[in-house]
Amino acid sequence: MSRPVVYITRRLPQQALDIVAAACAYTLWDHESPAVPRDVLLREIASVDGVLTMLSDRVDGEFLDTAPRCRVVANMAAGYDNVDVPTLTVRKVLLTNTPGVLTDTTADLAWALLMAAARRIVEGQKLIEAGEWKSWYPMFMVGQDISGATLGIIGAGRIGATIARRAQGFDMPILYHNRTASPELEAQTGAQYRSP
Repeated sequence: MSRPVVYITRRLPQQALDIVAAACAYTLWDHESPAVPRDVLLREIASVDGVLTMLSDRVDGEFLDTAPRCRVVANMAAGYDNVDVPTLTVRKVLLTNTPGVLTDTTADLAWALLMAAARRIVEGQKLIEAGEWKSWYPMFMVGQDISGATLGIIGAGRIGATIARRAQGFDMPILYHNRTASPELEAQTGAQYRSP
């Protein structure tokens, strides 16, 4: 029996490709950017058993018409807004996605932005690049303390809760708003719920 054939719509880390290769033959769009053009995608999926897509790839009736053998779409995204789920359901094509895969990454990025804004990192970097930094003095580029500052979080889902846990390391009081209060988040972090 021949191995299933998969098309991968973007370059992935070798470790991920090795996992696919252990079970399937695969081809891929071997470019970092831009996304695989639609005409190339439709041509490449014509005889595959599965496709590993990204959130930038539209998976719809045209896609499935072009790939009649396709039995699984593995969408590398937390959601599936790019996928016509009813069409996949009718055609009995399995859909998977990767919820939670970017929770820590997104929380880290939010935390980096928070720290960069408070400590004027981008502004300072531009000043240095322009050759305008001459000397330190007490009020120069002071910024704002993060430690002990109150953190407000709007939306206490996976990412908001992860940000709240990071705030504990900075002794930050946490206020949050969510559609519903989260006793679990409050118990873990001391966060206090606020309604609008």
